[in-house]
Amino acid sequence: MGHERPVEPFSDLHVEHGRVFATLLHDPTVEGLDVGLYLDGSGSMRENYEYKSGAPRQSFWAWLIGKPAPAPTAPPTNEVEPQARWMLRYLASKDRNGLLRVAYWATGAGKEIEVVGELQGAAADGYTFPGPRAQGGATYLAPAISDYVEYLRGQVPHGARRGLAVFITDGNLHDAENVDTLTANIATRIRRGQLPRVSFVLVGVGDGVDEEQLEKIAHAEHPGVGHIWCHRVAKEIQNVAELVAGLVDETMTVAAGGTIYDDRGRVVKAYEGRLPAVLEFEVYEGCKSFTLEVAGQRYTQPLPDENEDDDGDHH
Repeated sequence: MGHERPVEPFSDLHVEHGRVFATLLHDPTVEGLDVGLYLDGSGSMRENYEYKSGAPRQSFWAWLIGKPAPAPTAPPTNEVEPQARWMLRYLASKDRNGLLRVAYWATGAGKEIEVVGELQGAAADGYTFPGPRAQGGATYLAPAISDYVEYLRGQVPHGARRGLAVFITDGNLHDAENVDTLTANIATRIRRGQLPRVSFVLVGVGDGVDEEQLEKIAHAEHPGVGHIWCHRVAKEIQNVAELVAGLVDETMTVAAGGTIYDDRGRVVKAYEGRLPAVLEFEVYEGCKSFTLEVAGQRYTQPLPDENEDDDGDHH
């Protein structure tokens, strides 16, 4: 199967047997949101946490701030620290109290969590991110998910009404099946009112990412809850609002109407009133793209070939 590649103005795309879910790029404010940021602490990240004098070399983290590396006279830093600060500032602006739970995951034997603390977005420039004390020998995500869920549950009495956790990883997950099982359990707890609604974002960085694995996790749909996961490939992120695409729902609107066409120019769906931030529609089997026309502008989004053999060329 071909890979899903949202292009502007879309921030998320799911295609399942001709049914398309397309989320428009939107920077939402969600009341009572509590955010967590989890940084990969596995051994393969070791070089990225090493402090170097002068300017750090450009790396896969450069996508986050979109500006040149610091000047050679800059104080010693590592490749993660400037970007972790930037993410902290942005995500804290969405958080209900401006404090983020920040932790390293996949530490120790690969299943441990090292909590950095509840960090203030406003004080982001003062924090250091030297990496975990014990870098992991494997990459287990389920413990990090459980850590965040229990944290969120404890924040409900203090005003948490919605959760968002962003997980950064540079390699393959060793517990993808456990992640699926745990996510289904979380969806059941949400449906029963035992947990607030949560959204998880898995950001793959570097060349070792198993993108098919990320997509499989993101595709899971849960009755009454829908999709809980979004996945991103770091080097392809164009707008930081893509990190919070999971917060966007069908109750949000972004424009005064619009029309969707398939690749043969036929109208698939017309929105006479407000255009919702999440579009849902069906296309014929084999459709290669769809086009959204809104406010006199047309935007074409390619669709993956569901029958295409993955040859490793994902562009």
